[in-house]
Amino acid sequence: MFTVRAATSGDAAGVANVHVRAWKAAYRGLLPDEYLDDLRPEDRISHYTLGSSDADVPATLVAVVDGVVHGFVTTGPCRDPDETDRGEVMALHVDPGSWGLGIGRRLLSEGRAALSARGFAEAALWVLAGNSRAERFYRSDGWLPEDRRRTHEVWGVMIEESRFRRPLP
Repeated sequence: MFTVRAATSGDAAGVANVHVRAWKAAYRGLLPDEYLDDLRPEDRISHYTLGSSDADVPATLVAVVDGVVHGFVTTGPCRDPDETDRGEVMALHVDPGSWGLGIGRRLLSEGRAALSARGFAEAALWVLAGNSRAERFYRSDGWLPEDRRRTHEVWGVMIEESRFRRPLP
């Protein structure tokens, strides 16, 4: 069984490990293999701001099993300039060895609740083009695709994404 709690600065290595392992598994065939093969958790650790109480800084929740991070969700105010009244699920990743255990569903639910508690009535998220597994997952949670796409750089590679939206309770 797993627990979900607010991430602390001490979770950075665990979050980085999950982040890299999830990208390598989920994005294989969607991003260049050589790029994915070169991703290393230790290169990501300094990029996280975990445990901040600043409302303008994204907040991260982690799913933990026996003290080990198995997944995380990061939420905050929408970063899209045309959607400042929305919340955003900025990242949701589960360690591939824990896929199918309900961790992603629980993290997404808790992330939506956190956005709702911050006063957002609607949320957005971006899905990597071609990631049909993620699209099915989000659709099953009530997220709907919008007619909005973007291309931008993430971790040193250009990616294409499409935006989904969902009302919050």
